[in-house]
Amino acid sequence: MYELSLIQKLTIMVLPIVFAVTVHEAAHGWVADKLGDRTARTMGRVTFNPIPHIDLVGTIILPLGLYALSSMAGGPGFLFGYAKPVPVNAARLHNPRRDMALVALAGPASNLLMAILWTLVVAVAHRVGGGVPMLSLFLFQAGLFGILINAFLLVLNMLPILPLDGGRVMASLLPVSLARKYAKLEPWGLVILLVLLMSGILTPVILPVVSALQSLLLGWIVG
Repeated sequence: MYELSLIQKLTIMVLPIVFAVTVHEAAHGWVADKLGDRTARTMGRVTFNPIPHIDLVGTIILPLGLYALSSMAGGPGFLFGYAKPVPVNAARLHNPRRDMALVALAGPASNLLMAILWTLVVAVAHRVGGGVPMLSLFLFQAGLFGILINAFLLVLNMLPILPLDGGRVMASLLPVSLARKYAKLEPWGLVILLVLLMSGILTPVILPVVSALQSLLLGWIVG
């Protein structure tokens, strides 16, 4: 089998990463707009055009750089990235506590949808592989990575850690008094998340779910 170079792998990863994190944010803005908060719309963030959502460092440089450095160090490739967060004004939502949970869930739901769409890309590349070998290989590899990155973001974002989407959902479900105490952890949330990721503590939690989702989606192609 043809072995891809690191540069080729990074090139293949760009589009799946960009769309995974930017559509995720656009979904938050779209649902917030439907539920009464037009903040994101007035800022031009209710769009599936990735450009308004891209953070040069968080969306492109950080994930590709981390993957390249960890790969060159002999590891499997570590990924972490983000897009510009979509602003949401909870006070403008019809039912702030319920609707904040729905806005939060929109992000992971978009990743699930994108994982399904990338599965279709893999299926198409698999079936037309003999026609244009290099194009088929590119689409096949991009599709596989698209499934992986979206499955990973889906599972990661549902962890009950603020400011992740799972943390937003948890805050909406907790009694108000507990939710206020829980919210005080948010300034430390990303630090806690990075420590947990880099230490490997989250690996037994995240990887089995990601692998199961990948197997389920790719099983459609084989079937």
